[in-house]
Order: sequence, then C-alpha cells, then structure tokens
Amino acid sequence: MIQNEEAVIANSLWTATANPAPDCPPLRGKVECDVAVIGAGFTGLSAAVHLAERGKRVVVLDTHTPGWGASGRNGGQVNPGLKEDPDTIEAQFGPKVGGRMVAMSGGAGQFVFDLIARLNIECDAKQTGWIQPVHNETADAVVRRRVEQWSRRGAPLRMLDRDMTVALLGTELYRGAMIDERGGNLHPLNYALGLADAAIRAGADIHGGSRVIAHEVRGSDHLLRTEGGQVLARKVLVCTNGYTSSVVPPMDRTVVPIRSIQVATDILPPEIGSRILPQGHSASDSRRLLVYFRKDAAGRFIMGGRGNYSAAATNRQMQVLRDASIKLYPQLREVLWRFAWGGYVAMTADHYPHLNLVAPGVMAAMGYNGRGVAVASSMGKVLADWATGTPEGELDYPVTPPRPIPFHFLRKPAVIATVAWSRLQDRLGR
Repeated sequence: MIQNEEAVIANSLWTATANPAPDCPPLRGKVECDVAVIGAGFTGLSAAVHLAERGKRVVVLDTHTPGWGASGRNGGQVNPGLKEDPDTIEAQFGPKVGGRMVAMSGGAGQFVFDLIARLNIECDAKQTGWIQPVHNETADAVVRRRVEQWSRRGAPLRMLDRDMTVALLGTELYRGAMIDERGGNLHPLNYALGLADAAIRAGADIHGGSRVIAHEVRGSDHLLRTEGGQVLARKVLVCTNGYTSSVVPPMDRTVVPIRSIQVATDILPPEIGSRILPQGHSASDSRRLLVYFRKDAAGRFIMGGRGNYSAAATNRQMQVLRDASIKLYPQLREVLWRFAWGGYVAMTADHYPHLNLVAPGVMAAMGYNGRGVAVASSMGKVLADWATGTPEGELDYPVTPPRPIPFHFLRKPAVIATVAWSRLQDRLGR
C-alpha cells in the first residue's frame, strides 16, 4: 500500500535496478560558488554538467539524492516536443520566439541521446521511436495535424496504418498511430545518476540531504541556507519542479504537483514478451487521461498513468493500470506484477514549461507537464546559457515573470474535478 513518498519510491522498478549512486554528502559549513542549483533532477543536473564543463564553480543542493523525485520515477520515455503543436506555439509566441521554442523542444530527444553518448552514461538508452496510438476519429485527426506540422519542419514523423500499428504495438485495440523517430526510452534513474556523476567529474559539487530552508539577498549575491551549511552564490537556479517549496516565492504557486504512477511486471517469458512491443518502442495514447507503456531493457512490461493525492485512491489507480494493461495484452493476465511506484510531476495552467526570472540573479525552470525527460534536460542547458551570460532575448526559450495560479490553495479539489471530467470525456469517446 502507498503510504508516503518513501513508500512510493521503495517499490520502484528503477530503484530496484539502479546503478551505484555517486557520493553526494550533505553540505557542511560555508562555501562560495558562481552558480547554486536547487534541485538534483534532470533540469538541475543538466545545468550543472554544462556549467561545470564551462569552468564555472557549481554547487547543487537537494533535499534527498540525485533523481529522488520524478526524474528517477517516471516512465522513462523520451518524447520530443511540447504539449501544443508547432503552428499553435508559433502563432502564440510569434515566429521568432515560437520558432526557437519549437526547435528546442523538437530537438530535445536528440539532445538527450547525444548527451548520454557524449558522457558515456549507462542507462539502457534506445532511440527506437515514440508511438502515439489513436483510438477514435477525433484523435486521428489531431495526430494527423501534428504529423503534418512537424513534417513541414523536416522532422521524422509519419502515420502508421492499422496493420503496422498492430505489428509494432502487439495489440489490436488501436485504429492507427503516429510514430516520432526522434523519441525513445531509457532507465530514468540511471540517467539522472549518470548526469550527477558527469557533473561531479566536471567539477561540480552535489550535496544530498541538504534541503534549502532560506534564501537571502546579500548585495549582488545570494545566500542559501541548509540545516548544515550555507552557499553564497552569484546566481541561483531553481529546478525543483513537482517538489517546489515556498523557499523561493512565488514559485510554489506557479505549478500544480500531480502524481504520475507506474506499475511493472516481472521479466516476461519470451513467448509473451516477444509479442508485446517487439521492436522496443514506447507508446503513449491520445486520450485526455492518457496511459503510457513500454518494456524495460530486461523485458519487464511497464504501464503508467495518472495517480491521485491519497494513498487509497492511488492504489486503486494502480490496479486500474494493471487492468488496462491486460485489456491491451490479455497474455499479461498470467504474469506477476512486481512493482508499483510514482512521483509528482508539475503542471502549469497554460500547459507550457516556464522559464521564470524570479529576481535579479535567480532563474527558475519547471512545469514540464509530463514531458520532462527530454525537455527538462534541454532546459538545463538553457539555464546554463543564461547563467554564463547569454542575453535573455537570445535564449532558446522565452523568459517570463512568475505568474502564480489564482486560487492555488484549491488545487487539489480542482485537479480531482478535472480528472473526473476528463475521465468522463474519454469514456464518451470525445
């Protein structure tokens, strides 16, 4: 049963199969640096790698250990792009800024795989492609528009007919699909640990067990206090996503943490595993409350979806995911479901990630809306660019002031109501 965050991560497939973690001792005493990074997930670790490689003195602080949050507990799908499609982004932000957003997010998958290869990170990374299956005519039309818009920009997306969809997924429940060959999958916790190790080797200091409890402005510098020490930094990067606290206001009120959960089987017998996603693709469907599924490198089947805030409701949703898996693949009825875990992702009101200038010398990046593996990694480089002097107007993502969500204190009942409405719409096939 899910009781708390520690219980959720304890039954994680990724925790059970993780590589050895680098030594990241708690901060003790007072240190000075060029850039302090709050949060050791994909965003913060990517920023730390790129900053340290440029010769900057970097200190990373995390309440727990690298990858402890959603970066080490997600489904491990590397999905390029943002929630909105390219034409919508460029219409909203203009061809110049919007074009940079499209290029950065569209290239985020390749960015991840190139970074993994360059840093020699062992995380079972495979750029097999991301499949988005469709379940009705409306979803088919949406996905076809997506393929047309990205193809117009030279991206390797295409539609799959029903026969090819069945062949690649191993299930007959979808009418067709889109495939984006820029995507793929990996072991997310091992990717985070590999980034941490690479950052340390490049000269960064990473301190786990070092929750930031206070932030003070000291002239042009910033003082971050933990229970065991202090960091005096020229600049601060806030990279806490679904685990953002009130220590750097108002960032905790700009996102809504939502629990994403996964369940996984034991290693599938060859006669079963060979008929499910036989070429190793990842998939996430086109429903409002989507499910996403794949196999890991050892051949375990993984299904993910939306969780809940309470322990009882989250456990019920985990069973819903097992049932959905068996509906897709009836042969899974006979296998052992060994793992069940989850973590908080950060959603934004406008469904875009936010790059916020919180105060002079303090920049925050968060709110990936379920696309964090690829986009968060790329956003870490954007933060490093800013911290090393790239003008805001030349960054690959627009900088905006923080915008607290109105009535943020009502977020839990609002999320529960939205989920119920979305579930009804999915059942009605809308």
